[in-house]
Amino acid sequence: MTAPTCDLVLMSRDHDSVDSLADQAQRAEEYGFSHVTMGETTGYNIVSVLTVLAERTDEIGITDDVISPYSRAPTVLGQTALTMHDVSDGRFRLSLGTSSPAIAERWHGQAFDRPLRRLRETIDVIRQVCAGDDVDYDGEFYELSGMSYEGKVPEDPPAIDVAALGPKAVELAGRFADGWVPQLFTLDGLDERMDDLRRGADLGDRDADDLRVSPIVRCCATEDGDTARTMARQMIAFLIGAYGPFYGDSIAEQGYAEEVEEIRAAWEDRDTAAMAAALPDELLDAVAAVGTPEEVREKVEAFAAVDGVDSVRVGFVSGMSQDHKETTMAAVTDD
Repeated sequence: MTAPTCDLVLMSRDHDSVDSLADQAQRAEEYGFSHVTMGETTGYNIVSVLTVLAERTDEIGITDDVISPYSRAPTVLGQTALTMHDVSDGRFRLSLGTSSPAIAERWHGQAFDRPLRRLRETIDVIRQVCAGDDVDYDGEFYELSGMSYEGKVPEDPPAIDVAALGPKAVELAGRFADGWVPQLFTLDGLDERMDDLRRGADLGDRDADDLRVSPIVRCCATEDGDTARTMARQMIAFLIGAYGPFYGDSIAEQGYAEEVEEIRAAWEDRDTAAMAAALPDELLDAVAAVGTPEEVREKVEAFAAVDGVDSVRVGFVSGMSQDHKETTMAAVTDD
């Protein structure tokens, strides 16, 4: 059986140096992953790290999960995309996402106001920067004119992906972006949300088949399976109950409102053990690929088989050792 196409999400908090992250990216390339990516919150400036990863790899695609438009001016994001395109020899994709009110307001000092409009304007400005013309933009958030990117722009500018959950945000991705990065969807939920992506593509007079869809699926494979489930349960519960409002809202809309309410109630008391206990097996298995290598492989294949999916972004969970990661990477890439 042919292995599904997979990307690998690096977990920066598991690494105490950029060299360590680069080593993991090289391992991803050896395993045959299509892209390597990592997130940015309050840790590493991932643009600097991704530059190192690009220089120390040869063929694997380089992307991010994700950069927030609240963190940098859209013109700077355009410069970043073009610079990364250059240092990676065209292997870079820029991923954008509105992130959460907590990160935007408490870390970047920006009001989390009309996030989808800001995201739309950010994409527009990046497109102008990457075209090499004078940036001339009169938006609700950005008014720019009279300057252009000083360097040479490529004929094939970097693609722009959007991480999004809700119907309007996914429609925006279909209409204006080059790809969609969902996370914490069930198989049915992902399939249903594809309709919003296709509607957006239609509104933008585009072909949805040209959009790269790469859902993040949290994965952990161990030979006994139980160890993987224990580690994953803690992280999935935290993402649903504590990591901003949007993941929990999305899970609730997919049919798990009571479970989300219970997990959030436990977080109010900062009781992480109760959060994990409140996550039922059914929900854990619906949104993650955890267990034995065979079980993980089967679940990743199921996500890859959803109509419209191009690659599965394999994300680790907290607490995994390097041996756990090696087992998981082998499980999803071995033919």
